[in-house]
Amino acid sequence: MPDLVRVEPIALIPTPAGCAVFLGDGTKAIVFYIDNAIGASINTAMSGQTPPRPLTHDLFLKTLEGFGAQVARTIIVALENEIYYARLILDAENEIMERKIVELDARPSDCIALCVRTGAPIYVVASVWQELEDMSNVLAELRKKSDTAGDE
Repeated sequence: MPDLVRVEPIALIPTPAGCAVFLGDGTKAIVFYIDNAIGASINTAMSGQTPPRPLTHDLFLKTLEGFGAQVARTIIVALENEIYYARLILDAENEIMERKIVELDARPSDCIALCVRTGAPIYVVASVWQELEDMSNVLAELRKKSDTAGDE
């Protein structure tokens, strides 16, 4: 397994076309852009809200639970042509089968929505992490503008 960097979702900021999701490890932040629906799903989970009806990610987790599986972790494995790629790692065990690890190709945004709900860790392959630009200053500026806008 390649070296991994553990990251956390540190900010979700609306954009004209959707949302910017910032992930960080405490010293560096990266950003990628997602659509409004997944942004709303991640925001709901990050803020601890419980929607009146299950969202798609909630339904998926209930389905996993019904099959004796749970989200173990997410690994963001690549960035190619401005598209991030991730692997969703599931841990399954039930009365029919012994323990099984399942690895699925998935969009990082869906993986984050699931991990935020379950507390499962999110990782980035270290070689990918090192190639990505640190967006901490951009995040700080956006937060500063947001705070200033609230004062007006």
